Amino acid sequence: MNQTLDLQTKKNSRVRSLFAAALALSCAFGTVNRAAAQRVVAPTVPTDIAIPAGNSAFLVGHARGSQGYTCLPTADGGTSWTVNGARPEATLFTDVFGKDVQIITHFTSINANPKPNVVPPASGNATWQSSFDTSKVWAVATGHIDAGTDASCPNSGSIQCLRLESVGNQKGPTGGGLLAKVTFVQRLNTNGGSAPTTSCTVGQTQLQGYTADYYFFHKGE
Repeated sequence: MNQTLDLQTKKNSRVRSLFAAALALSCAFGTVNRAAAQRVVAPTVPTDIAIPAGNSAFLVGHARGSQGYTCLPTADGGTSWTVNGARPEATLFTDVFGKDVQIITHFTSINANPKPNVVPPASGNATWQSSFDTSKVWAVATGHIDAGTDASCPNSGSIQCLRLESVGNQKGPTGGGLLAKVTFVQRLNTNGGSAPTTSCTVGQTQLQGYTADYYFFHKGE
């Protein structure tokens, strides 16, 4: 009898835990949807990475990730660290009731839904995918500034701040569209991620951690 009661208690506890997790996820998703419906004010930036008129910021994610480097030979017979084929990989978060909640993953993938006249490279494009509805945007850099040269990119010695333009978008499998209409992405406030300064041996690889803020834009207000 006691064993049966104990099993039932554990089962009820698991059910409550699953319900709490589902409720938290629902709240987080609602928060992101509300953020998407509100106007996000992106920082003023130099012309080199400014977003064209007619586009407005609607979402921002705070990223933690890494940039990969490979040691390659140089023309003078030495070696140097070079950005490898893989672009930065990162997880983007937003604050929900004082807790970081994952909203987007950033990686490299083949552009599965290119815009007209866009020929996707075999090496893939920078990709952002919603953690909630799996909608995606693929983008390429169309402008940059060096870190430490502007208040929007203040940390000298870090990876560059960028303007990236969408070359493809895709809704999630059930029609989710958080990132399906993104036109531009800005990478701002970078910290870290630059090439190692140590000597290296050809073929050696290394990941450099970085943080940044990613702002997402769409047409209209």
